[in-house]
Amino acid sequence: MTKICSTRPVAQGDMLIIPIKAIPANTKTAMPEGHHFILAHSETGHHHVIERAKAEVYEAADDAFVAYVKALAPADITHLRPHDTHETVQLAPGNYEIRRQREYVAEGFRKAAD
Repeated sequence: MTKICSTRPVAQGDMLIIPIKAIPANTKTAMPEGHHFILAHSETGHHHVIERAKAEVYEAADDAFVAYVKALAPADITHLRPHDTHETVQLAPGNYEIRRQREYVAEGFRKAAD
């Protein structure tokens, strides 16, 4: 089953995907890895990814927990895991903010690990 995200926020695992009007100007272009952009890394290799050919990804300049996606066409965010996987989220063409869940550790906050 696929969740569709176009006008309302939707979650996939430890990510919240929020439709926005425009991507802020103070971002930097993310680097793809192969045919995908990794939106959320996993220590076990079960990344959350979006196809490079269908989207542009940007990193927030001042917040390691935030990224932005410009979907150029309907684009799927998939969870690279063969079992117990999160549902695919399909983004309609447009702009999105990706917020990563954070967890507290003695040194401060870090991205939630799975």
